[in-house]
Amino acid sequence: MPELPEVEVVRRGLAEHVSSRTIENVDVLHARAVRRQEGPLNVALVGRTVRCVSRRGKYLWLPLDDGTALVAHLGMSGQLLMQPKEAPDEKHLRVRIRFDDEGRELRFVDQRTFGGLMTAELVGDDRDGHLPADIVNIARDPLDPYVDDVAFIERLRSKDTQIKRALLDQSLVSGIGNIYADESLWRARLHGRRLTGSVGRAKAAELLTHVRDVMTDALAQGGTSFDALYVNVNGESGYFDRSLDAYGQEGEPCHRCGSAIRREHFMNRSSFFCPRCQRDHPQGRD
Repeated sequence: MPELPEVEVVRRGLAEHVSSRTIENVDVLHARAVRRQEGPLNVALVGRTVRCVSRRGKYLWLPLDDGTALVAHLGMSGQLLMQPKEAPDEKHLRVRIRFDDEGRELRFVDQRTFGGLMTAELVGDDRDGHLPADIVNIARDPLDPYVDDVAFIERLRSKDTQIKRALLDQSLVSGIGNIYADESLWRARLHGRRLTGSVGRAKAAELLTHVRDVMTDALAQGGTSFDALYVNVNGESGYFDRSLDAYGQEGEPCHRCGSAIRREHFMNRSSFFCPRCQRDHPQGRD
């Protein structure tokens, strides 16, 4: 599933192409691509002008000129592509949105149909960015300028859980998935099974810094692409997978100490870590 860097890459591309454009037509080609929608999607969107493109965690939304927004979640394989009108339809094209000018059209493509589009009312204030109602309970992400570092550290340490589970908790901090949790924990020399209460404030602050650094590095490289399912709005893949230190590196030498990276089962997925740099001592304290 795309994580914060991949979704932010898509947001930036969309902002360049759809801001201030008026929607002329919406063609829904697969009913499952529209989720929790009251009434037809085209009725809600046609004639509306896109103000900008916003994001929180892994959610994207396009605020419209009537106080609502088009919300998108990419799921496992969703893509938002800007294509010339004459371009052939993609095999898994689900929704097509055309504008009242001669520019490119917006296409939602989703092979596995786990993602989707919907409209929602915007709530909140300017500081919250007028969030869609379904997103208000999602925490700010590490790159949000309004995130409260001290509050994050205290909430992290107060949780009675393993630290990787905490990083994946979207009510604590949003946008971090399996890839960037493993990469951040490797940089911080913390094992994912370490208990949150055993991590000192200084170490927790260091971890947050590493999370931000990993996200920033991934953004600079267009995100992480392991297959053709994640691409930007121009259909191009990111290349941060070439810079990964832990995730997916089972058997490869640790870039820090040379030990072989290990993989273990975690929450119906895998965790990757260095057995020497990230010792498993969940009862320890920094």
